[in-house]
Amino acid sequence: MAWLQRLRIDKFLLVLILVVVTASFFPCEGIAKVFFERLTTAAIALLFFMHGAKLSREAITSGLGHWRLHLVVFSSTFILFPLLGIGMSFLVPGVLTPTLYLGFLYLCALPATVQSAIAYTSMARGNIAAAVCSASASSILGVFLSPVLVGLLMHSQGGKTDTLHAIGSIIMQLMVPFVVGHLSRPLIAHWVERHRKWINITDRSSILLVVYVAFSEAVVQGIWKQIDGWALLSVVVCSIVLLSIVLVINTVVARKMGFSTADEITIVFCGSKKSLANGIPMANVLFPAAAVGAMVLPLMIFHQIQLMVCAALAQRYAKRAENEDIAVIDKA
Repeated sequence: MAWLQRLRIDKFLLVLILVVVTASFFPCEGIAKVFFERLTTAAIALLFFMHGAKLSREAITSGLGHWRLHLVVFSSTFILFPLLGIGMSFLVPGVLTPTLYLGFLYLCALPATVQSAIAYTSMARGNIAAAVCSASASSILGVFLSPVLVGLLMHSQGGKTDTLHAIGSIIMQLMVPFVVGHLSRPLIAHWVERHRKWINITDRSSILLVVYVAFSEAVVQGIWKQIDGWALLSVVVCSIVLLSIVLVINTVVARKMGFSTADEITIVFCGSKKSLANGIPMANVLFPAAAVGAMVLPLMIFHQIQLMVCAALAQRYAKRAENEDIAVIDKA
């Protein structure tokens, strides 16, 4: 699988694609659909329970002193992205279908990732403590803010969402398991650490299950009659442009505000990510079953693009830091 590493293609994405293909040819229907829907609800609850159990309070409080950095990251995640999403409205219907555009609006309302944001910050030799704090806080705040943003963004485009009902559903199905998991951490923290590998497999399996059920319903409703190759290409191009704009703005803002290189790296990687792990389960709660597949399609594509682009960017930052270290040693 060396070619995957060279291309920086996430293996999990390949499994996701396989699940979508499977759902396209063998969608769950009838009794199987009811079984998988109930299993999905339980899997999402388990997913967020484990999210809460894995998140230590030290991770939340570490780096809290960097309030200016966190403000920039949160502004990028919950203000800049939504504004850019609204600005994409001129692409409808010439470039994006109305459904795919709503998918981009949903993407723009989501919180940042945790694992990949921290991993790339570490790789690039950025401020890891601040990255842990920012990414974790974004993930938690997103459970409340994202449904509100989705409601506002959809309403601005003539869509209809019951924001209060959405928040209530999010709290019951996502936030309550998260809080229970976090409160249970003193009792299960050691078990979680010992079995982190299997917990990560469980997390990803939950996402795959949600994707299978969502695309099964979408296939039954005729999603592949609505989305063709041109539409997929449009999503790829729009994702690249969207990510590029955010990366450039975050870099410029970080430098204009006088942040150190380490803090700039944290802002760039934490402020440009959108969470697949939170986004897919949340979509399953927020939207009708028939709409989930199309709504998360831009997110799935954007997720892979952000991994590939940020991996290359992290290596560039790391290389620059190594060259600076060598220069300092030579002067000494």
